[in-house]
Amino acid sequence: MVILGVETSCDETAAAVVRDGKEILSGVIASQVPVHAPFGGVVPELASRKHLEYIIPIIEKALFDSGIAAGEIDAVGVTRGPGLVGALLVGLSAAKAMAYALRKPLIGVNHLDGHIEAAFLSENMPQEPFICLVVSGGHTALYKVEPEKGNVLLGATRDDAAGEAFDKVAKILSIGYPGGVAIQNLALGANPKAIHFPRSRFDKDSLEFSFSGLKTAAANFVRSNHLSAEGGKGSESLLKDFAASFQEAVVDVLVEKSILAAKQCGLSSIAAVGGVAANSRLRERLGQAVLAENLHLYLPPVKFCTDNAVMIAAAAYRTWQRLGPQAGMLDIDAFSR
Repeated sequence: MVILGVETSCDETAAAVVRDGKEILSGVIASQVPVHAPFGGVVPELASRKHLEYIIPIIEKALFDSGIAAGEIDAVGVTRGPGLVGALLVGLSAAKAMAYALRKPLIGVNHLDGHIEAAFLSENMPQEPFICLVVSGGHTALYKVEPEKGNVLLGATRDDAAGEAFDKVAKILSIGYPGGVAIQNLALGANPKAIHFPRSRFDKDSLEFSFSGLKTAAANFVRSNHLSAEGGKGSESLLKDFAASFQEAVVDVLVEKSILAAKQCGLSSIAAVGGVAANSRLRERLGQAVLAENLHLYLPPVKFCTDNAVMIAAAAYRTWQRLGPQAGMLDIDAFSR
């Protein structure tokens, strides 16, 4: 089964053609980083306008690169949420139009299911059931992935997502966007224990997250120490130690909760997906933690951690396998949360 996947939930316009949920025939992404970088974060109206500009050329290129004609696809899979509604509607409208014109099924995909599906997009695939940490700019959550019940939510953030905290702190420091990449690069070679930042853990069995307190503590430290990459305020070594210490505070909680979830569920496998799962320090610490606990870790290639349409096409295939023709409905709508 050949599926055309379409993804426009935030600031990447993406399309891909995937056969049987595994064989990647093409994958194309138009990034909007240069558009949003001056603002230190995604501007929804600008994102929607860029999606309108990119969507048709990106779909055409994905089909061309795959060697598959539009009429030869078996279905269209599209992200319907969560995400920025204006951005989602661009991709959803284009996918609906194609499905209607080609008389093909339209399969709506939850963006988080797409990220979880990325765990299977490598040669070393997890065996269900397993724990999956979904961590990105908009989401931080733990799921139990099992074949019968699908993706079962175990715990999520009560406020900010980890990726959002990275972006906001990077903006305060004026070190660039995306924030996670900027902080990761600044933290290289620095001391992650130089500055103590709070870790929100709630009670000992809780699988929920919170990063608002950490973000506030980081902002207060920046202000009290006049720390900024802009204008050379503060020492360079302090700036790097700050980045490393902040990153470590985020990573500590993500790793700790992932291991706790595996123990609570009696599972031996953990996967991490989403944009923040591309963070080198998180990947390193997760690797160390699972080794110490005699568990198994599954990480998708970095290119499949950030938003992409390959994961959407793969998730659409899994949805079709589970639901059959009832999954292909043209009357689906977008949802933001």
